[in-house]
Parts: sequence; structure tokens; C-alpha cells
Amino acid sequence: MQFVEAHGAKIPAIGLGTWELSGHSCARIVEQAIRLGYRHIDTAQVYYNERDVGEGIRNSHIRRSEMFVATKVWTTHFAPNDLLRSTKESLHKMRLSEVDLLMLHWPNAHVPLNETLGALAHARELGMTRHIGVSNFTVALLKQAVALCPEPLVCNQVEYHPFLGQSNLLAACAELGIAMVAYSPIAKGTARQSEVLTRIGAAHGKSPSQVCLRWLVQQNVPAIPRTSRIERLSQNIDVFDFVLSDDEMREIFALGSPEGRLVHSVTEPDWD
Repeated sequence: MQFVEAHGAKIPAIGLGTWELSGHSCARIVEQAIRLGYRHIDTAQVYYNERDVGEGIRNSHIRRSEMFVATKVWTTHFAPNDLLRSTKESLHKMRLSEVDLLMLHWPNAHVPLNETLGALAHARELGMTRHIGVSNFTVALLKQAVALCPEPLVCNQVEYHPFLGQSNLLAACAELGIAMVAYSPIAKGTARQSEVLTRIGAAHGKSPSQVCLRWLVQQNVPAIPRTSRIERLSQNIDVFDFVLSDDEMREIFALGSPEGRLVHSVTEPDWD
């Protein structure tokens, strides 16, 4: 497994996203993923599956020190006391003493950012999390967050796949020494319908989804594909035995546009 390093964090290049997974099936997918070699598991308070994710981690019998576990604080918990309280609840649900990465899930203009970031940094100081980050922040918000936060932010988790251009945000993350983590990295499965990705995949004996993930790996962008199917788990992590050429990378980049966004939220910012 490859890693992307940022401010002391070593983020595994491929992880498991758990949005829309719940109950026994979620615990089973998490357990199986870890047995297959995944070491990066991503959840969130608003997924309502932290308990199931924790169960899957325990059932895998892999040492906690080998795992990179991330969760995200929901926007209604951004007031400092609420953030700390909800983080304690998340740890209790997962039966963990700390997570490896605690993020703000979306921007929330109703709570001063400096207060929320202060509480996020405090959670790190209290040992609730090893690292902190944000999710769904624009370039301007990210720069503001870095300037305001008393502790280093290690990532900005955003939607990123071949159909959504993110060059400005990627450049800003690189400039700030922050990892950009990609959710929906195979565009909710629509990658399979792409003639370009299918043709490039065929040349390497790989699927279009694997081409998407490899494209992200070669940009040093950790990806957290979500699947509810055991057979896809092994495919999604099997992307370290081939290399896309410069021409192939350029061809995939050319698929991107601002109109390619698939994920929206009532609190979403004005995107770059």
C-alpha cells in the first residue's frame, strides 16, 4: 500500500468509504476490506454507521496501530462544546480511544470558522484524534481555515473523479502542504460507461473503475471508493501493479469539467 504524507499524517492511498452502508452489511464490508489489505476506513457522524464501522474493525483482528480511521463532524455540531461532545460520542460508538483523522464535514457559515477550528484543534490536543482536516472546502475557505487553525490541517476531502475538474483546488492543497482526499472517485459508478476509461483499462487489463483510482494514485490523491459488494473490494485495491502513461493521464484529465459534480448539500459553498 502506498501512502500520502501531509503534516505528519500517513494517509493510505486507497481507503474504504462507508456512506450509505449500515448495520451488519456495513460491519461485514469493513471487516472484509481490512482482511483484503485496506488500512484506511472513512465514516462520518451523519452516516449513522460509526458503531457498525467500529464493529467491522474489531472483527478484523488487525492491530489498531495498523489502521487509519477517519470520521467527520456534522455541521450541526460545529459550536465548540457540541463538536467536542459529538466527537466523544463518535469514539464511544466506534469503541476507539482516538481516530486518526477528524474532519469538518461541510462548511457552515452560521458558526464562526475560527471557533469551530479552535474546537477541532482542541480535540486533537485532548487526544481524541491524531490529525485534523476539513471536507468540501473551496480554495478560499481552505486558505482561510489554514490561517485560522492553531494546529496543522492535513487534508481537504472533496468529490474528485475524471469528470469533475479540480485543478485549482489540487494546486492550492499542494501549495499548503495538504492532502486532497477524493470521495466518489469512480463517479458513483458512471466511470464504467466511459469509452475513454474502458479503452485505457483494456490496454492494461483493468476495469474503468480501476483506471479512475490509478489516475488518482498517480496524482498523490488518496481515494475512498465506496462499495457494498465484496467482489469490488478486491478490484478497488488492485491498482498498484500498472502505470498510466503521460498521454493516458492527459486524456483522462480532458474528461473533467465543472459540470461533472454529483454530490450536493444544503450547506455547500460557491464552488471554485
